[in-house]
Amino acid sequence: MAKPGTLSIVNVSKKYKVSGREFPVLEDISLDIAPGEFVSVVGSSGCGKSTLLRLVMGLDNGYQGEILLDGVKIKGPGLDRGIVFQEHRLFPWLNVEKNIGLALQNSPLSPAARRDAIREHIELVGLVGFEKALPNQLSGGMSQRVAIARALVNRPEILLLDEPFGALDAINRTKLQAELQRIWQVEGITMVLVTHDVEEAVFLGDRIVVMQQRPGRIKRIVPVTKPHPRTRNDFDLLQIRESVVAEFSNVAVETVIA
Repeated sequence: MAKPGTLSIVNVSKKYKVSGREFPVLEDISLDIAPGEFVSVVGSSGCGKSTLLRLVMGLDNGYQGEILLDGVKIKGPGLDRGIVFQEHRLFPWLNVEKNIGLALQNSPLSPAARRDAIREHIELVGLVGFEKALPNQLSGGMSQRVAIARALVNRPEILLLDEPFGALDAINRTKLQAELQRIWQVEGITMVLVTHDVEEAVFLGDRIVVMQQRPGRIKRIVPVTKPHPRTRNDFDLLQIRESVVAEFSNVAVETVIA
């Protein structure tokens, strides 16, 4: 089991240059995420959610402020952070085992330890029996399971999820949300989910970070104290969902946060 990471985002602002003009994308974002916590980030398109994940991943260093993992400033990509995108991004000519094994190319593990890690993570995501299958032989949900296994096989401290189920149909999305909840409980690592789906955010998250756009700022942080595993029709979760949805519709909703 990996060690869960502590993430600190301190006064982070980000601007993009377009045709010689600067456009602010993020403004003064500060957030502390505890080891093993599951944080969901929600907001409308253009609020900078995915940009924030890119900064945490270390894919872009052109910003103001600091992002710290276990107290050390993030300066680039590293094995201590895994990421899952909306598209599974599997290599079509590689089978399930080899797609997962790609993440171990820079790992110090021996060949035998790599094989063991791949096998363990195939079991973790429920794909035993599909080790030799190619991506075109898998459903969309199964392909995302492979992507999750690939992101976890290095045993990162933090898993970043950028709309991981956005391209799936409702049935597969619901199934994989439940699977992600189970995997998070088994692995015990820190997870940060970016999503447009408020129900998904509330079902999975310990806290919901609500962002507003242009530039992206944290509007509100909503705690979700219901224990895991959760059921979707739980009254308290439905109340929290309505409270968060109201942030985007400017409708006042009275709610009791469980």
